[in-house]
Amino acid sequence: MNHKGTQYIESKHLILRPFINGDAEPMYRNWSNNDLVTQHLTWPTHKDVETSQQVLDMWLNEYANPQFYQWAIVPKVIGEVIGSISVVHIHERSNSVEIGYCIGEAFWGKGYMTESLNAVIKYLFETVGINRIAAKHDVRNPASGAVMAKCGMAYEGILRQGGASNLGICDLVVRSILKEEYTG
Repeated sequence: MNHKGTQYIESKHLILRPFINGDAEPMYRNWSNNDLVTQHLTWPTHKDVETSQQVLDMWLNEYANPQFYQWAIVPKVIGEVIGSISVVHIHERSNSVEIGYCIGEAFWGKGYMTESLNAVIKYLFETVGINRIAAKHDVRNPASGAVMAKCGMAYEGILRQGGASNLGICDLVVRSILKEEYTG
């Protein structure tokens, strides 16, 4: 791996960039305050914008680390952050990573997450030199699995009671894509 950290990525409809200090309010308004968005996630719904600012401050402090990958998803037509995508685990020995993401409910079904994941997969394979990219989703969240499938991530199996979300213990579907399978 040749860690480069969270770099600016531009795709057809999106800018993926590091978060900035002014992102706490749109983060809170667009997704972190929504129980429906966070129900399948591991972190609790934010009760106020100050909680979003605390999380944002943590991320801002990590950007100096070249092994920290946390992007703000910004549609060009909207111009503000509507979600996030990040590397949640790095496995140096196997040259692999695990991705996590979330997006505001108002932006579901518009292709933003698929475009984001495709852009991050490209960056991690072509720039960082990753060999395997994986992601997991709660079996009760098939829309997340559909995003992974659209991005070429193959179904590997289910980790029975392998995770916990805000809904409790859950079965996790595992998907991945290998560098040799990546077609760009």
